[in-house]
Order: sequence, then structure tokens, then C-alpha cells
Amino acid sequence: MSAEELRALTRQRKLAHKQLLDLGSETYAAFLDLERATFSGGALSCAAKELIAVGISVVLDCRSCMQWHIGQAAAAGATVRQVLEAVEVGMEMGGGPATVSARFALEAMTETFGAEALAGEAGRRA
Repeated sequence: MSAEELRALTRQRKLAHKQLLDLGSETYAAFLDLERATFSGGALSCAAKELIAVGISVVLDCRSCMQWHIGQAAAAGATVRQVLEAVEVGMEMGGGPATVSARFALEAMTETFGAEALAGEAGRRA
């Protein structure tokens, strides 16, 4: 998936968000309340919760979810290595099919952190 396709996915997500709000969807509003409650403070940090969501997104093969939660994890202070390990947990839990999802997660990580950050992380492992 190209950077433009990732940006298109972001635009689609934002458009659907706006449309659901404009339509007064009570179900969507309730979902947003649930999301705020879930990712607010608690025993787990926001970054830890986002990393859990990254792994679940890989298992579910939800590209929009992966893109969103990778970005949110990064914004909450998660490192490239932490996001990669969350992707790896998803791969383990989802088996072979989740490795296909992980390919998209790597593209979203590149878009979020930059190719240099991923290359730097790869260099540390060598």
C-alpha cells in the first residue's frame, strides 16, 4: 500500500466520522464515549492500551484500525520497537493469516514513524 493509499484510508475514516456525527448517530456517539473511557487513564497507560489495540487490529486484519492505533500509540509515546512487538503478539495470536496483516502494519508504521526510524531499529537488531 502506497503512502497515498494510506492517506486515502485516513480521509475515508475522517469522512465517515464526520458523516456519522452529522447524521446524529447515537450508536456512534456511544461508541466514541466507550473509546474515550477505554483509552483514558487507569492501571494501564494510554500507550499500553493502544499497543493492545494494535495487536488486536492485526488479528482482526482491520487496516483502518491498525493505522489509527499505531498512530495513537506513537502519539502516546510508544516506540517503534514497542509497536513492532505489539504487531508480533498479534501475529502469534492470529497465526499465519495475521502475518499478512502485519505487512500492512509495517507500512502504517513507516508512515507514522518514518522509514529512517524503522531502518534505525533494524540496524540495532543486526
